[in-house]
Amino acid sequence: MTTNPSAALPASLQNNPLLNFGRGIAAYAEVKPEHIAPAIQFLLKHAQTAVDLAVNPNTSPTWDQLAEPLEDATESLGRSWSVISHLNSVADSPELRIAYGEMLPEVTAFFSSLGQNLALYQKFKALRNSPEFNLLNRAQKKVIENSLRDFRLGGAELSEADKPRFAQIQDEQAQLGKAFSDHVLDATDRFVHLITKTEELAGLPEDVVAAAADTASQKNLKGWAFTLHFPSYYPVLQYSENRELRRLMYEAYVTRASELAPKYADGNIDWDNTQNMLNQLRLRDEEARMLGFANYAALSLAPKMASTVDEVDLFLTNFAEKSKPFAQRDWDELNAFAKTELGVTDGLQAWDVPFASERLKQARYAFSENELKQYFPLPKVLDGLFGVIQTLFGVKIEPANLPTWHADVQSFSVSDVKGKILAYFYLDPYARSGKRGGAWMDDARGRRELPNGEVQVPVAYLVCNFAPPVKVDGVLRQPTITHDDVITLFHESGHGLHHLLTQVGALGVSGINGVEWDAVELPSQFMENFCWEWEVLEKMTAHVDTGKPLPRELFDKILAAKNFQNGLMTLRQIVMSLTDWRLHSCFDAALAQGQAILHLSRKLAVEFNVIPQPDISRWINTFSHIFAGGYAAGYYSYKWAEVLSADAYSAFEEAAKLTGSVLDPVTGGRYRQEILEVGGSRPAAESFKAFRGREPSIDALLRHGGLH
Repeated sequence: MTTNPSAALPASLQNNPLLNFGRGIAAYAEVKPEHIAPAIQFLLKHAQTAVDLAVNPNTSPTWDQLAEPLEDATESLGRSWSVISHLNSVADSPELRIAYGEMLPEVTAFFSSLGQNLALYQKFKALRNSPEFNLLNRAQKKVIENSLRDFRLGGAELSEADKPRFAQIQDEQAQLGKAFSDHVLDATDRFVHLITKTEELAGLPEDVVAAAADTASQKNLKGWAFTLHFPSYYPVLQYSENRELRRLMYEAYVTRASELAPKYADGNIDWDNTQNMLNQLRLRDEEARMLGFANYAALSLAPKMASTVDEVDLFLTNFAEKSKPFAQRDWDELNAFAKTELGVTDGLQAWDVPFASERLKQARYAFSENELKQYFPLPKVLDGLFGVIQTLFGVKIEPANLPTWHADVQSFSVSDVKGKILAYFYLDPYARSGKRGGAWMDDARGRRELPNGEVQVPVAYLVCNFAPPVKVDGVLRQPTITHDDVITLFHESGHGLHHLLTQVGALGVSGINGVEWDAVELPSQFMENFCWEWEVLEKMTAHVDTGKPLPRELFDKILAAKNFQNGLMTLRQIVMSLTDWRLHSCFDAALAQGQAILHLSRKLAVEFNVIPQPDISRWINTFSHIFAGGYAAGYYSYKWAEVLSADAYSAFEEAAKLTGSVLDPVTGGRYRQEILEVGGSRPAAESFKAFRGREPSIDALLRHGGLH
């Protein structure tokens, strides 16, 4: 079996950019919708040939003859499909969406059939039980163990009568997840609110107004256009003195992809995700029961750190109880301030909360988020981020010249101290039409040691949705980002480092692969901590107009404000986690109708939250993490991993007491070796203990968050 399927390409596919494995990195700009079906059909056939060879009685159940060739073929398919999925997320078009949707069932069906292949399962069990297993390295053994688990979870032990239905469930879930994401993107892209009177812009920062004018110009409109993309939407909620404008934008945002969404001339009833969510929950429950689990939450724990459904539920409810008094204090303070200082006598509404919070922060700490934002030009922030990474982990980051999918996308190489290339990554920083909202890191290519002895270096995508640069008075201004955006960038870079700095050679447990889902956020949340260190911020700030670094006085203010309303923010995350968990652990989707999911989310909000949820809110209809992003029965992992990450960071705080700096290369070297380099080759609990020398403790998280 050849590692490179392009060696067997027919002439008609020689120029297909999705099959140009010789370059190793996709020529994104050359990919057209018409390339997708021929490439994927060829790779599916190639992968199926590898499966047929693997189950052949003459194929020995060894790593070299069974596992390695199968990994070759499925990686080729997975990598090309990843390119298509990535473009679907960052460069959506009607033609691409159709081509992606046409091949999605075939790709889903292949991987579903792979997981159900009893003969293949038996071959892997034979390898596990053979003398050769003991000769494999740690990573290879973990790949085999994980494969056996995944075969069981993939339905390999189901009866032949049940397998078709199980495969159908996988296909239907994939289609529904895609539809959910499409609906959110379409509902976000379609809405535009045009302002034509300058007095309606009162309170909005200069760069936000300039961006709105630029958006209007792009849409051939006169005035200022505001959209539901976060860099446009949220500043309105945060700064606009026009309460009616805040209400209008808020209601449009929280009703996206619901029955209450704004109606357009061509209709948008198909964007309502209400039934989609119910259908997904029913399918997940059916899948879990077919595999012998009581519910989908129990099924989801099979590859995670947490052991039982009750353990997770208790973790979240206990966390909620610890957080609620602090959240209630935050809420009472905000209401009192809004009444006495802002004249809000009819009660604080949801569309008032960001505005009142910003004004309270300014009054208490004498700075505004917009003032702070001017010190964070994105190029300077990147220099600071790279400096942290280079100091801690002994690597060098330099610009690269990789093929990209948009003019704004940058690429970089990561090399060791001797100049050897270890990895590459892309940064796609700005929000735009046709790009999914939020921020994420994704695997473009994993690290693996090839049969010929060469190392395939990893490649990662880092995707954000920052406000793009705009012209002010005819001059293109450097793009500046908020401190929250800085935290987001560090967060996603943490995921990236986990993927890029791995030293594991077996693809299945290389980098983020094979890491327990409730531990995968450890490296990302760990990196956030550096955003609150003076020695880091003073080197990564330069005022966009004066070039002066962040004043120490202003830093002291933002540090004092670090835990401002953290009780509210923590409780919000826990309520979202509980909603996800209860939907998958004790919600009877089979009997549920209509707005049952909304009712459950409201019930939990009443029980645990302190901010009343407006009747109009349909936030659950855009909860893409659990309905389109792989976090189903897993959203709790953010808080679970935050315990680990805070405790891991405390090792750097301890080092700083001795060295005077949290940027301690010795501690960074141990962290790189015990956490980042090992990837998923051993249990996350073992990796954490190897780094800290003990079991994790929640104390550091409570201390960092002011919740003690």
